[in-house]
Amino acid sequence: MTADQNQNPPTRLDPTAVVSGTIHIYVAFDWGDEVDLEAARRLLTGEPQALARRRRTPSSFGYSPPPLRYPLAPVELKLCEPEDPPRPATEPSIAGNTKPKNGRSPLCATFMATADATLFDFGGVSVALHFPVTMSPADLSRLAVCLADSDGLVEPAKRTAQPLFERLRAAIQQPAFSPLTEEYVVFQLPPGLPFAPPQQLLEQNSDWVAGLTRLEIEPLSDDEVAAALHSYLSYSPRDVFVPEWSAALLIDADCDETLQTIEFVNLQLLEFRFIDKLLDDRLADAYRLIHPLTRSWLPFWRTHAQPLRALGELRIHANSLFERTGNALKLVGDQYLARVYRILAARFHLDDWERSIQRSLEVVEGVYRVLSDQAATYRTEVLEIIVIVLIVFEIVTALARH
Repeated sequence: MTADQNQNPPTRLDPTAVVSGTIHIYVAFDWGDEVDLEAARRLLTGEPQALARRRRTPSSFGYSPPPLRYPLAPVELKLCEPEDPPRPATEPSIAGNTKPKNGRSPLCATFMATADATLFDFGGVSVALHFPVTMSPADLSRLAVCLADSDGLVEPAKRTAQPLFERLRAAIQQPAFSPLTEEYVVFQLPPGLPFAPPQQLLEQNSDWVAGLTRLEIEPLSDDEVAAALHSYLSYSPRDVFVPEWSAALLIDADCDETLQTIEFVNLQLLEFRFIDKLLDDRLADAYRLIHPLTRSWLPFWRTHAQPLRALGELRIHANSLFERTGNALKLVGDQYLARVYRILAARFHLDDWERSIQRSLEVVEGVYRVLSDQAATYRTEVLEIIVIVLIVFEIVTALARH
């Protein structure tokens, strides 16, 4: 490599150049209502996970309380590019010609990924899979399409985490391996050749970057490319972070704290979705309990203890989970990590999920108040009827004596 090459990097990315980097896959699960981290450490020693620190990471940033990190068994990932759909029966074909229409055979490769799990006190766990890649930018785009298959990522992650869940079950309150998951892929590539400086890379190779972060290989429209690259962040002239809903491109060498932030926001999204679904399911159950009360001819003879208790427990549980999820890692201010968090939160629409949860909690509060007031009204009516009956009885008794 000559000095001229260093000073004048290529503007258009060579699709046949060799790129070496690491792919990080984060799969978030929910294991239960709450985890006693001290009890978990007694059951199986885990390493407290502190937030990685560089000069750009303020000392005020950190987990509260620190989650536990456990190494997991390596995972074999078989990633295959989806084949072209079969031709319609009416479309003519040449006998013996099985070549795909796009002129290439589907990519299929097997990777051995290292794995670890990060367990938080609110019951969320993030399983991280990491494996190195060395391939051309064109093949990396094809591999991105393989990573769009969530089943091919979730099942291996769940399989390698299942033994850990069983060993820590006693430390989990109401343990349940929820089927709800959230996956996120990060393409971490080192700065320097064959990549141009970040700004130039995004200008000259916007279609490639957008396809990578969208996990798409088919050409995207100009609007979709612009939307994919709408938000990006650089700390120095040599690095760049380009997040999208499904994946992110991270050109950086020393970026552990950025990866941890990405992992946490992905887990936070899962927990917000979990809370929202929990509220929807429990509200449906509550309405099924309340509905018979509204149709009863004698509602004051019906007990309200069960629906009131169910709604009260739901309100407390949802509020507690919502608060603990939001407070586990607070990144505020204008520092780099805070901006990383805000960009990801915007991409994941966390504000929309938060508003949805708050609306659901307000509905729960409203239903709780209505049912509580209704119960009080019924009790008052029962007491009034009893008083009236006693008065009538006294009157009748008095008249009978005369």
